Amino acid sequence: MLDDSTIAAVLAALAVAVFACALFGAGARVLRQPPVIGQILAGIALGPSLLGRLPGDPTARLFPAHVLPYLGMLGQVAVTVFMFSVGHELTAHRRQAAGRAVAAVAAGALLVPMGLGAATAVLGRAEFGAAGEPQAGSATFVLFMAVAVSITALPVLAAIVRDRALDGTRAGTVALASSGLMDAVAWLTLAAITLGAATADGRRAGVRQVGLRLVLLLVLAAALLGVVRPLLRRWMRSPATAPYHLPVAFALAGGAAAATTALGLHAVFGGLLAGAAMPHPHENPVPSPDPKPDPKPVPSPDPGSFLTASVHAVESLLLPLFFITTGLALDIGSLRLGDFVLLAVVCVVACVGKLGGAYLGARFGGLPRQSSATVAVLLNTRGLTELIALNLGLASGVIHQRLFTVLVLMAVITTLMTSPLLTALGHRADHRRPPGPRPRQLPAQNQKIAQC
Repeated sequence: MLDDSTIAAVLAALAVAVFACALFGAGARVLRQPPVIGQILAGIALGPSLLGRLPGDPTARLFPAHVLPYLGMLGQVAVTVFMFSVGHELTAHRRQAAGRAVAAVAAGALLVPMGLGAATAVLGRAEFGAAGEPQAGSATFVLFMAVAVSITALPVLAAIVRDRALDGTRAGTVALASSGLMDAVAWLTLAAITLGAATADGRRAGVRQVGLRLVLLLVLAAALLGVVRPLLRRWMRSPATAPYHLPVAFALAGGAAAATTALGLHAVFGGLLAGAAMPHPHENPVPSPDPKPDPKPVPSPDPGSFLTASVHAVESLLLPLFFITTGLALDIGSLRLGDFVLLAVVCVVACVGKLGGAYLGARFGGLPRQSSATVAVLLNTRGLTELIALNLGLASGVIHQRLFTVLVLMAVITTLMTSPLLTALGHRADHRRPPGPRPRQLPAQNQKIAQC
């Protein structure tokens, strides 16, 4: 049972983390950067890379060792909820995921960086070994590096698209839809990597065991998407169910997370699947008993706004703990000269692969040069989704502390590039629009849902 001092220390650490991430996030927004950049930097600043180097080790005082397991647990809950929102976002763009341009961009922006990342891991085996990676050159390590340089952060990308008034444009639509396709493939690959790196009684899981777990994962995904989702869609047709959307969403996320954990995967995969299985309320328009159209429709919030806002509220409260625990695992001061050279190489590979692959895919898909360049820059955004993947690699032993630090810095640098590159392309931030999606005006027959 927790004593009062431990509870107080956890609450104090939560207060520090939330305040620091809010402060740094606001600073990032002032600098026209995504708030997630400031939140990542807050975690780094409060960790051993900066604050921990001051006299008296303030980091250890703010985040005592005996509370770190509780902070880590709460941070993982937040990440699972965040991945639920990622899965929910993926299905929001599924209807846009058709057409030559989306398929070409998704293929180019995924396969090219994955190929370059895998080639770098193979050719740079000695350099990665010198960075503290004993598994450098193994199939698991090569696949992980391929995924690490090819991930796009869909939530951060969606926020940038809104901030730059690109929602509704062809470039913004193609970027969002192709990012959804790429993330689905990347996370499936990452699941296979995690299973391959799983251990049992000190021995690596055999090929048959990995194959069986992958089959069970596909069965779980098929059940959630093919059975649970249609049932929920039918249930959510009634406006009377609106108050129960949030409890059902969290119950679904918790159950799916427990199932993927039982399969030897991280809970975030369950959160991702649960988000994809949760229908959007606006998918179920309720027929109006009065067929006469309303001559003056009253603007009304999205029926799913309460669910989305509630999920984001949980994220904003607990995600700072994930940034803090990530920052505590980083120590930039421990990097050597060769590690910084490796950082430069990884950044070049990640940018060339993503920018080049996305641009060529967009051009092949029929987009003009300006739009193709915009899509390429947008898809080079990584952010929090990359951090989650890197934490999975660190927790499963695929990568270790120094390379973890290098890859986190790569994620920060490549995401920092997005805003100035978009400005250079002529897409300036629209400061007249409030943060968040555009308000939707619903047909009169759907307003009953929104009022519940």
